[in-house]
Amino acid sequence: MKELSLKYGCNPNQTPARIYMENGELPLKVLNGRPGYINFLDALNAWQLVKELKCATGLASAASFKHVSPAGAAVGIPLSDTLRKIYFVDDIATPLSPIATAYARARGADRMSSYGDFIALSDECDETTALLIKREVSDGVIAPSYSEKALEILKEKRKGTYNVIQIDPSYVPEPVERKQVFGITFEQGRNEVDLTSDNLFNNIPTSNKNFPESAKRDLKIALITLKYTQSNSVCYVKDGQAIGIGAGQQSRIHCTRLAGNKADIWWMRQCPKVMDLPFKEGIRRADRDNTIDVYIGDEYEDVLREGVWQQFFTEKPEPLTASEKKTWIAQNTGVCLGSDAFFPFGDNIERAHKSGVAYIAQAGGSVRDDNVIETCDKYGIAMAFTGVRLFHH
Repeated sequence: MKELSLKYGCNPNQTPARIYMENGELPLKVLNGRPGYINFLDALNAWQLVKELKCATGLASAASFKHVSPAGAAVGIPLSDTLRKIYFVDDIATPLSPIATAYARARGADRMSSYGDFIALSDECDETTALLIKREVSDGVIAPSYSEKALEILKEKRKGTYNVIQIDPSYVPEPVERKQVFGITFEQGRNEVDLTSDNLFNNIPTSNKNFPESAKRDLKIALITLKYTQSNSVCYVKDGQAIGIGAGQQSRIHCTRLAGNKADIWWMRQCPKVMDLPFKEGIRRADRDNTIDVYIGDEYEDVLREGVWQQFFTEKPEPLTASEKKTWIAQNTGVCLGSDAFFPFGDNIERAHKSGVAYIAQAGGSVRDDNVIETCDKYGIAMAFTGVRLFHH
C-alpha cells in the first residue's frame, strides 16, 4: 500500500488528508480501526522513541504519547509492590512480561496526561499487555507484531474501533525529511544523532564526576525521550522510566518547573497517606486519578469539601500538610535530568535539586555555564555536557 486516506487532518475542516510514500510502500498496516492524522503523528514519533530506547538499553520499551509529545516512556524493569499498586496493576495475578511492565511504567508515570494516549511498544504486544491496554482510555497502539490473543483482545476495545497499527521494524526512512508550512517546503537531514554511547558522559565539568551505570541508562532514556518531545523540553527519569516531562514551553525554567512538579506528583502518589486513601468501590479510573492529583496539590479542598468528598471516599481523608509533602519529597533521591538544550541559569538546577536530581545531562554552551556548574557543585550533582542539542518541532 502506497497511501492511506484519512477522515480529516488535525481538525475536521482540514480535508482532504492522507499519509503516503513518495517512494516505495508504507511500512505499516492498520490491523483495526481508522487512525487519524494526529494518531499517526503520535504513533510514528512514539515508535521511533521506543525503537531507540530498545537499542540503547537492550530492554523492552514503551511510550505513551499525547499531542505529539510523550506523556511517559519507560523500559521493562520489574516493578516494586508499591509501583504495582500506584500503577493499578497489582490485581494481575500472573507476572508481567517485560513489555507489559514497560507499558505499565510508561502509562503510570503521569496518568492524567496519558488519558486518551497513543501507545508504542518496542516488542510484540502479548496478551498481558493487551489486557492492560484494554482497560485504559486510549486511542490506539503501534507495535512490530501482536500475538493472536492480544489482537483479539484489542479488536474488542472501543466497540471494535480501537486503532491497532503494525509497523515494519526493519524500515529505515530516507536520510532527508521534508514538511510544508504555509505552502513553503522545509528540508533537513534527519536527526540521526547517536544517544546510545557512553561517550555522552566524557565531558564532566562538575566536581562530582561519578555516573553509575544506572544513571547513564536513565540519562540516555531522558535524552532519547527529549529527542521526540516538543521543545523546549526537559525530562526527569528514575529507575528506567520518565517521571516528569516538561514540553513545549518558551522558557527552560518553566519546563524544569513543570516537569519537576510532575516528578513530585509521581513520588507523592507513593506516600502511604495517598496510597491508603479510602476510595469507594466502583469509582471510575479517570475519576480516581483526577482525585489523587487534586488531593496531592494545593487545591485539595476541591475534593475534601462537604458534599464532595462523599462522591469519592468512604470516609473523609485528612489533608496532606505542607510539612508532610516537603518531608516526603525530600526522600526522593538519585533522580536523573536531561535537557534538550543548555541550561541558561542556575535556577534550573535549584529547582531540579528540590525534586531529588543527582545526575544531569545537557548540551552545555551557555554564557552562564559557570553559574550552572557552581550550582551543581553546591549540591554535589554530577553533570555531563553532551554537546548535543535535541530540539524537535
